[in-house]
Amino acid sequence: MAGGVVTLFLCGDVMLGRGVDQILAHPGRPELRESWVRDARAYVELAEAANGPIPAPVPAAWPWGEALEALARAAPDARIVNLETSVTRCDDFAPDKEIHYRMHPANLPALTAARPDVCVLANNHVLDFGRRGLAETLGSLHGAGLRTAGAGPDAEAAYAPAVCPAAGGARVLVFALGTASSGVPPHWAATADRPGVAHLPQPTAQAAADVVRRARRLRRPGDVVVVSVHWGSNWGYHVPREHVRFARLLVDGGVDVVHGHSSHHPRPAEVYRGRLILYGCGDFIDDYEGITGYEEYRDDLRVAWFPSVETDTGRLVELRMVPLVARRMRLEEAGAADVAWLRSTLERLVTGLRLTSGTAGRGERGERGGNGGSGGVLRAVPVGG
Repeated sequence: MAGGVVTLFLCGDVMLGRGVDQILAHPGRPELRESWVRDARAYVELAEAANGPIPAPVPAAWPWGEALEALARAAPDARIVNLETSVTRCDDFAPDKEIHYRMHPANLPALTAARPDVCVLANNHVLDFGRRGLAETLGSLHGAGLRTAGAGPDAEAAYAPAVCPAAGGARVLVFALGTASSGVPPHWAATADRPGVAHLPQPTAQAAADVVRRARRLRRPGDVVVVSVHWGSNWGYHVPREHVRFARLLVDGGVDVVHGHSSHHPRPAEVYRGRLILYGCGDFIDDYEGITGYEEYRDDLRVAWFPSVETDTGRLVELRMVPLVARRMRLEEAGAADVAWLRSTLERLVTGLRLTSGTAGRGERGERGGNGGSGGVLRAVPVGG
């Protein structure tokens, strides 16, 4: 395919377990083993104390809220989410962890409501309930017709990409890696005879070369290659030098988009050699409402990222960002003041991108009123683009 453009939907952590699972139609057992919280319903109470009652049980689409409308307007060719939740009834709490996330398999409609094309599983919660929990997670997702990347019954499956057909005969290849820096334990790594995740102990030059080699072996002309990486700490804007080096080595080797996540708020982004690198997309769906201590980062604000990429070159054409805000465990359109705060923050975090107007892009609405919302998107184009 020559001269085409593929638009992706990318977001950070989608955490449909714990408190979110408890407001859905089929909540699993609420037991937790955290130091201070022993019942997942406590997170629902925190959210309600912050923003008002949640009408549980909620419809399956509730957690996505107005993000579904943004997805419909943008009409992306591939929807890629980091699913940071086990989908299981298993009670095998990982003994070396304090925080555990699981969603009851009967609540899968809360995921399929967004019609994801790829669920990235290379993260630090997919084995929260052991390898039995992972097996049920994979079975549940594949049984619902969802593609996965970054975890599997063996290393070959875990390191293999998810392959999505896109417009005009193009394909999107999604590789996924989970790093030690984000809390993925080394013993979670998949091996030739053991289920697990595609584990990245360190973001070294050799590790980047291994990813590039796998991508080159599988890609065809016109394919868009995405490498999704779960890395780094939860808070702060600093990106370690080794992460920058690793991401750029991937691009040097032909990767078109680096999709980073783990941080609870957006981290820096850059355009390097014409390709997009998102070092941290920020959380998208979680049960953190009402938890205090990091207000300076505005983790209640969420971003839906829509990069448009040329299929023949892999170069970024445009990046659209839809600001949303989490209230009552539901994503709502961000108000004008919130959008202004987010824009100001992003302008300090992006390199090689120029933010333009906040009005709607191709196929999207312009500004509107109602709840102080902008109704549009933030747009950015490569410098010189």
